[in-house]
Amino acid sequence: MANSEKSQLTVYNTLTRKKELFEPINPPFVGMYVCGPTVYGDAHLGHAKSYVSFDVVLRYLRYLGYQVRYVQNITDVGHLVGDGDEGEDKLAKKARLEQTDPMQIAEKYTYTYFRDMDALNVLRPDIAPRATGHIPEQIEMIETLIEKGHAYNVDGNVYFDVSSDEDYGKLSGRNLEDAESGTRVVTASDKRNPADFALWKKADDEHLMKWNSPWGVGYPGWHIECSAMSTKYLGDSFDIHGGGLENQFPHHECEIAQSECAHDSQFVKYWMHNNMVTRDGQKMGKSLGNAVNLEELFTGNHETLSRAWDPQVVRFFLLQSHYRSTTDLSEEALEASETGLKNLHSMINTIEKAVPGSGEDYDIEAFRADFEEAMNDDFNSAQGIAVLFEHLKAIRKQITEGNAPANLNPVKIFMHSVAEEVLGIWPKGGESGNGKLTGELVELLIEIRKEARTNKDFALSDKIRDDLKELGVQLMDGKEGTTFEID
Repeated sequence: MANSEKSQLTVYNTLTRKKELFEPINPPFVGMYVCGPTVYGDAHLGHAKSYVSFDVVLRYLRYLGYQVRYVQNITDVGHLVGDGDEGEDKLAKKARLEQTDPMQIAEKYTYTYFRDMDALNVLRPDIAPRATGHIPEQIEMIETLIEKGHAYNVDGNVYFDVSSDEDYGKLSGRNLEDAESGTRVVTASDKRNPADFALWKKADDEHLMKWNSPWGVGYPGWHIECSAMSTKYLGDSFDIHGGGLENQFPHHECEIAQSECAHDSQFVKYWMHNNMVTRDGQKMGKSLGNAVNLEELFTGNHETLSRAWDPQVVRFFLLQSHYRSTTDLSEEALEASETGLKNLHSMINTIEKAVPGSGEDYDIEAFRADFEEAMNDDFNSAQGIAVLFEHLKAIRKQITEGNAPANLNPVKIFMHSVAEEVLGIWPKGGESGNGKLTGELVELLIEIRKEARTNKDFALSDKIRDDLKELGVQLMDGKEGTTFEID
């Protein structure tokens, strides 16, 4: 593991529009928040692009030695179809179509979301707070904004007054006039300013998801939930806030405004945004008939797909482009990724099966330096994969030529840390079903067995040898110690 204090990790900060050296607020701790899904439908490839990208960010930060608390919310409050302050509730609309309750819709699609993320080998967040479980925190934050003169109540509707925040627009680069002209829905007549956004909306009798508040029965606006939940679990100021590029405005812009006005401190140090997924060069959309959700992709159950695609191939495909680049989905691209992943896994399996030889030690430090140089450049997973291929080819060449490196076991350990712990593209059990069994674990068992034999506990020694043999690991005792071979 690298020393985080010596890391030269640079991050492209959307807020400053440049790459910056990553320096956490309170090292070695890192607080990271990523906007989670609004659970009114199945997750699609755009979701996968975002959450696979930030999964690698999380994994690499931990590889560098940082202690990361990763928070990703679940939006189970029905926000409006236009993502504005007027219109139809997304969850209520879906509930009506499926003839069920909005909370049942939320539960159903929360389950399918995590199911699909698990299939993509995306690590679960440390905390996955639900908006419905944090209504008191949202109300408290709105009350603070009213007290400080940044929000106003009009007959049960509470709006943030954007004119009260001189920094409004600093993330997206939009000024107040741009925000006014860029409103996507008809402006509510009770607003002081067209660009003001809702913190709390009054609910009518037919609205299903509603709560009591100091301003009457209603429900929270789109943006307040992320501010309330992120600061609850990460503090008023934290390190990284991530999400899709489409959330930069208005969602993240409004988060900054309400959070910094409520707490009088910088909300987030580094803002990270992933780019979108296109389909054969076109933007993906249901109206175009080219949108594919993840379950359809994994099962092939979509009229535009010729076959099913392994989730690991999809993950590898996504990581072959930088998170800030557009990713274009085509079956030709997936086929290329499938071939590339098979080649990678073949090299991994060859190296895993090999035993240390008399060949020259492989330069692990060069391997490490090349990989970290790639990843330190704003989490460049595409270049990181290229480095992995380059070094594994060289290691395999030594093995196939009969000159396996003498330090092959440490090489295996580092290979595992890169391919699995950082990139998450390790073979599923390997060819013999024990891809997860690294040289490090076997070496540990060999040490325990050695101690048992020293203590004349031959029963334990034999059990370790026999149990490993059942798992496909052959121990060989020699004059210079015990070596092993994975079948």
